[in-house]
Amino acid sequence: MRVVWQLLAVAAVAFIGQQAVAVGAGNPWLTFVFGTLTAVLAVVAYRWVVRRTEHRPVTELAGPGAGWALGRGTLIGVALFALVIANIALLGDYEVHGWGTLSGAIGLVGFMAAAAVTEELLFRGVLFRIVEERTGTAISLVLTGVLFGLSHLFNPHASLWGALAIAIEAGGMLTAAYAATRKLWVPIGLHFGWNFAAAGIFGTEVSGNGTPQGLLDAATSGPSIVTGGDFGPEGSLYSVLFCVLATSAFLWLAHRRGNLVPRRRAERADRVTTLSR
Repeated sequence: MRVVWQLLAVAAVAFIGQQAVAVGAGNPWLTFVFGTLTAVLAVVAYRWVVRRTEHRPVTELAGPGAGWALGRGTLIGVALFALVIANIALLGDYEVHGWGTLSGAIGLVGFMAAAAVTEELLFRGVLFRIVEERTGTAISLVLTGVLFGLSHLFNPHASLWGALAIAIEAGGMLTAAYAATRKLWVPIGLHFGWNFAAAGIFGTEVSGNGTPQGLLDAATSGPSIVTGGDFGPEGSLYSVLFCVLATSAFLWLAHRRGNLVPRRRAERADRVTTLSR
């Protein structure tokens, strides 16, 4: 039942925040305020419900070092997406037409913050963490990564390839970032930095969603396998390549730190829990 209560608590905040952002659609300042407020309240709700259902300190959202971890994750996310765009541009398939709007970029800060925080709390904080206790890191990473990818099939311009790409690049990379740090701050920052770079800086589609204009007025053209087509650069092979490399680096770090949970240890822990009941 802890999975249900935790999912419901965060999903409720996400839903209410989504409605508030929709009300403020067209006003970037309201989008910024409502989106940021949604992100903050989602963290508060997660901390509250985990304490109530698991009776433990919420170490995955520990306060000390949170700002540095968020910033580090954001920089990695922006850098990774910049690499994707740079490679697409080298082939002549990304063109900047001029400047976009600063206010649009500010609105996207709130919008992307709400999305990054709520999705990381749901998929990494609740689903991956709890499934990992029963199955180990590898199986949980695959299962929750696939689920994360499938959830993007409901987006506009979604495709099976786009969902598969998200499962591999985002589902794998963000989960590996959590496994490496055992905190949610780096994956939240990484998620935010990637999404904000896509829409807020480089002016491209994010997972098939049409987004307000950011700092650059730009467009992609060319083969979908390179540009991602209507789904956006997340459907590009470059995104898959660079994110798989980042996933490998995070998993190596997790292994070095002893943060990977073997399946056998998870099964033993599950048996102990069952017997104690």
